Amino acid sequence: MSRWFLGVPLVLVLAGLQVEGGDKKQPPKKDPNLTFVDPSRAGPDYLIQGEYEGKIKIKETVEKVGAQVVAQGDGKFSVVLYLGGLPGAGWDGVHKHSGAAITENGKVAIKGKDFTGKIIDGKFTGGGGTTDFELAPIERKSPTLGKKAPAKAVVLFDGKNADEWERGILAEETYLSPLAKGNIVTKKKFKDFKLHLEFRTPFMPYARGQQRGNSGVYLQDRYELQVLDSFGLKGENNECGGFYQQASPKVNMCLPPLRWQTYDIDFTAARFDTDGKRTANARVTVVHNGVVIHKDVELQKETPGGQKETDTPGPIQLQNHGNPVYYRNIWVVEKK
Repeated sequence: MSRWFLGVPLVLVLAGLQVEGGDKKQPPKKDPNLTFVDPSRAGPDYLIQGEYEGKIKIKETVEKVGAQVVAQGDGKFSVVLYLGGLPGAGWDGVHKHSGAAITENGKVAIKGKDFTGKIIDGKFTGGGGTTDFELAPIERKSPTLGKKAPAKAVVLFDGKNADEWERGILAEETYLSPLAKGNIVTKKKFKDFKLHLEFRTPFMPYARGQQRGNSGVYLQDRYELQVLDSFGLKGENNECGGFYQQASPKVNMCLPPLRWQTYDIDFTAARFDTDGKRTANARVTVVHNGVVIHKDVELQKETPGGQKETDTPGPIQLQNHGNPVYYRNIWVVEKK
């Protein structure tokens, strides 16, 4: 495993794709605020961006391999190849290879330190020396996407109205958005619970870091589980799936922007004695797009921006960070 691609010089070339029913030109250059919420109008770079999966042959050995292609604006991309498969689908968490890309003469040329290939008509092939690989585009979907609320659940949002939320409004008539009126919180408060919600980040090709599709889910309005377009990144505590300044996800399961994603959260509140002294930390398990990214993790304190820890129940907050992040299918089952 550790010698994958060793000594094999590779260079990637991807064919440019056209957008059907959308913008035919690349978006204006270097505008960090340029935002797309409609995939059909997101431009050709959006169609190239995504995940690919297939096989790599190293001499006589055949292995699974995955790739993530991330748009950076102006026809530029970053590419990450994962030995064993995509994150959460076979990758060993260690062996990966990165490259950078730029569009030239209608094609996207990607140069990595030790890999090569091309994508033509959706087929991603490459190789060199004794190594050959072939990948195809895939669109992963969370196995809990669209999961129905059980009979005992408190339904916080079903697409019909935002009545369960303070300052909540609908976006595109069926989604919940905290953008227009700032952070929104549930009218009900909860102690120990299981929470399901679905979210979608916008496509912001020129934005970077915390400016790229930022929001967050505050449990009890105290502990922030990050929502961010972190597709193709390392997976830090300030990226998608992280508890800010406390816990990084075990694996970065963030899908490309404009794809619906899921959080399934099992939360147990901190405990306090009669004098108000904390006797046990809050604990949480998080499943992101069907993969466990936090398992019974202790939260040492409230995260920045969260309300102070107490023994009282608290609401669910959806953070406004200035980006059109949408939510849907939100429900809670209280634990007794």
